Amino acid sequence: MRSKSFFILVICSLFCMMSQAQELLNYPLDTVNGEEVYKYEVEKSIGLYRIGVNFNVAQSEIIRLNPQLRERGLHYAEIILIPTGRPVIIESKPKVVETIITETVVIQPVDTVSKEVAVYADAVATVDTIVPEAETRHVVELALMLPFESQQTKRSGNAERMLEFYQGSILALRDLQNDSTLYRLRVYDTERSERRVKELCDSTELNNVKGILGLIYPIQIERMAEWCEVHNVPLLLPFSDDVDLTTHSQVLQFNSTDSQEADSLCEWMLTQDSTAHFVAIEVREADLASSIRILRKQMRAKKISYTGLALRDLMVDSCAYALDATKENIIVLHSDRFQNVRMLIPHLEKLQKEGYKIRIVSQYSWQKENLSLPQVYTSMFTSQVNREAYDKLWSESFIGGHVSETPRYDLLGYDLMQTLVGWLAGAQEHQGLQSDIKWHQVNAKGWQNSCVKVITY
Repeated sequence: MRSKSFFILVICSLFCMMSQAQELLNYPLDTVNGEEVYKYEVEKSIGLYRIGVNFNVAQSEIIRLNPQLRERGLHYAEIILIPTGRPVIIESKPKVVETIITETVVIQPVDTVSKEVAVYADAVATVDTIVPEAETRHVVELALMLPFESQQTKRSGNAERMLEFYQGSILALRDLQNDSTLYRLRVYDTERSERRVKELCDSTELNNVKGILGLIYPIQIERMAEWCEVHNVPLLLPFSDDVDLTTHSQVLQFNSTDSQEADSLCEWMLTQDSTAHFVAIEVREADLASSIRILRKQMRAKKISYTGLALRDLMVDSCAYALDATKENIIVLHSDRFQNVRMLIPHLEKLQKEGYKIRIVSQYSWQKENLSLPQVYTSMFTSQVNREAYDKLWSESFIGGHVSETPRYDLLGYDLMQTLVGWLAGAQEHQGLQSDIKWHQVNAKGWQNSCVKVITY
């Protein structure tokens, strides 16, 4: 009797599995980065867990193909991708060396880039191009090294920004290619590992590389900078601003230092007339303590009068002692965090209604943010070059919207990749879509971007 019940249970299970398999056949199929996926329209009152059970797939796998779900969850009637788990035969495979190198991308003269570039697979997606059999162009190999976190199931927001930086780099090289030059881009996922960078330096992978863009963490930068010194290869750092340039002749540091930003801001302050009253906000942030001290020191050295105002006093409207009702009050908020500005807006608007004249000075230019107060921005992200053609190409080439507008990481990738190629050709200045760059040498060694501006909108 027991064996008969077990037999009936097995038959029922097989029937359910067959029914479920038949139901899955009704969903449209697609291929994304060489992976077969279902295109599923989200139904009412269904969650990610139930979808995973229905398709017999882990929730992390669904999020991997639909990273937007990590931030906002499911939306009714939206189309999401779900892996089928079945292999797809592809003609070519990205080159992988001990999981260090993610891909080699050959930049070809095509009109658009595959939309699949924006989707993560086990490695950062590659652009599907064909190399002519009889290639006669001069080949220039470049390397991009960033923490894409491609081996992690759950990636951080930083990894998404790195992917967007990569996308801008791809578009830059497509614009640069010509009849005489073929660009090859080697893309490496460095994560936070010094070991990966060391293995690259000890291998022959970089032997033909003419320039390197990327790296974030100091311990990685130091190791790669030593290799670049020996092999006479420029290393352009997109984010780090605390490298000792006096010891590394091949390093190009894009980000301005705290001292550069303070100098630029103080020079702008000196151009304001006597009707301006400067109010320096004291922000209690550990990572901003040094930059705030440098700014205060520069203001005192240049004899710029200001009144200190604690952020907490402004937030509780106990700030009358710091303001001047007869002058324009320029609020100096030395913070690149937009949420700090957003948090202050209601309080500053209230002061405006009370009759005070208010403006704000901050580090980055949030050009697309709808802020009602007049603002002044200081940053190198200030280019006013028309970007319509680029934005159109980007939207046609990649899936989803931009990670951030403050600043745009794809534009930064575009500008810095073009800057690196220009440097190889002998150019020491570059006017970019987002960032203007001008190199100056530090003590006959490394190079630093000196193009730091204060722009008034």
